[in-house]
Amino acid sequence: MRPVVVVGDAGLDVVARHAGPIAHGGDVRAKVTIEPGGAGANTAVWLAACGASPILVARVGRDSAGRQIHAELTSAGVQCAFAVDQDLATCCVVVLVDEDGQRSMLPDRGANARFSPADLDPGLLAAPNGHLHLSGYVLLDASSRPAGLAALETARNAGWTTSVDPQAAVLIHSAEAFLEDVRGVDILMPNADELMALTGSTDPTAAKNLLTHVGAVVVTTGPDGASWIDADEIISVPAETTECVDSTGAGDAFDAGFLAAWLAGSSKRDALLGGVRAGSRAVSVVGAQPPR
Repeated sequence: MRPVVVVGDAGLDVVARHAGPIAHGGDVRAKVTIEPGGAGANTAVWLAACGASPILVARVGRDSAGRQIHAELTSAGVQCAFAVDQDLATCCVVVLVDEDGQRSMLPDRGANARFSPADLDPGLLAAPNGHLHLSGYVLLDASSRPAGLAALETARNAGWTTSVDPQAAVLIHSAEAFLEDVRGVDILMPNADELMALTGSTDPTAAKNLLTHVGAVVVTTGPDGASWIDADEIISVPAETTECVDSTGAGDAFDAGFLAAWLAGSSKRDALLGGVRAGSRAVSVVGAQPPR
């Protein structure tokens, strides 16, 4: 399989599965777990679970959380290329999961917000024919955006292919600015909400409008499956039927399943099916990362 470097956030997820509606100013019983998370870390761990050997580039704090994340991701098969921030704490995200498995997040990017161009060692991209995947959170925060742009430029200059997951529709305040940032990316990987933020439509065919900026678009549409859109064709595959226990990290898992198959030489359809399988596994378990 081709080399793959993931650039994105790494942190701890505090996942609270609450038994009823949140009672403002009151108490609601919940089952709480604490585990590694962050879009970059999630994608990297799922890539490892899908047979790849990913390198994760992120920034963590000089604290026990950063050391825990490094140890757990390493044991899961991820090579961690972490910069250590001397002042800011490691990222932490409070994830509220309702009875339908839908998640709401309260993120503190912490050290990830100071991710800088110097945090990516160009030597990591020295191998030929590799791939760089960038989490959109890096681009959507003004403080880390220069590092995201630098990572994409470095990868392109090295002859690598690139992909970007926009990650958060509510943070895309200017579609034009975001699309300019990802100009030249080989694969843009939005979900339906992010596609709406970028095109004004959730219909996968609307992704055709993005092809003036990127080479191809892979759209996930939840229970309707996923689609590949490029200048020549649209290929769609259905979702798998599964119980949604926790949707945290499902999109990151899809990215990993798709990329692992695509980088191994699978067809576009088979790569989509690989993404759907990984996403299905992700929503059927608690937390954002695969069970071991």
